[in-house]
Amino acid sequence: MVEGNCAAIPSELIESELFGHVKGSFTGAVKDRSGKFETANGGTIFLDEIGDMSLSAQAKVLRVLQENIISRVGSDKDIKVDVRVIAATNKDLQKEIADGKFREDLYHRLAVIIINVPSLNERRDDIPLLIKFFAEQIAEEHGTAVKKFSDKAIKLLQEYDWTGNIRELR
Repeated sequence: MVEGNCAAIPSELIESELFGHVKGSFTGAVKDRSGKFETANGGTIFLDEIGDMSLSAQAKVLRVLQENIISRVGSDKDIKVDVRVIAATNKDLQKEIADGKFREDLYHRLAVIIINVPSLNERRDDIPLLIKFFAEQIAEEHGTAVKKFSDKAIKLLQEYDWTGNIRELR
């Protein structure tokens, strides 16, 4: 499993990160480098925040999905890959398509199985379990005792408007 965060990688570097590059293809390319698709060959690549990917990079991802072929930046050599793609986004891709910011053909290639994760506000009953999980995880990370939450505190957290969802809760 190889992960790529499309929002965290600058648009001018995303193609190199995903598809690799050859030495000399751009300033700073001092040696050949495999990209995430090549690294994930025979396995799975997780493209997080795919809704933030440039249209140019989207076209190249579409090529991988259609033809199972990549080309490193600066190379004309095709490399065959066999990769399962899992993609996630916090954006409404139908709206992004209507606004011309996301390719409809790529959407249909990716939308084989759609898993909609409801917002935290839509599943407030999960909050006590998540609080327990995060409290244990944070205590372990910091080598401290697990913090306890009163029933009143949990009730207040369940009533809060969680615009940042799980990341905000943590």
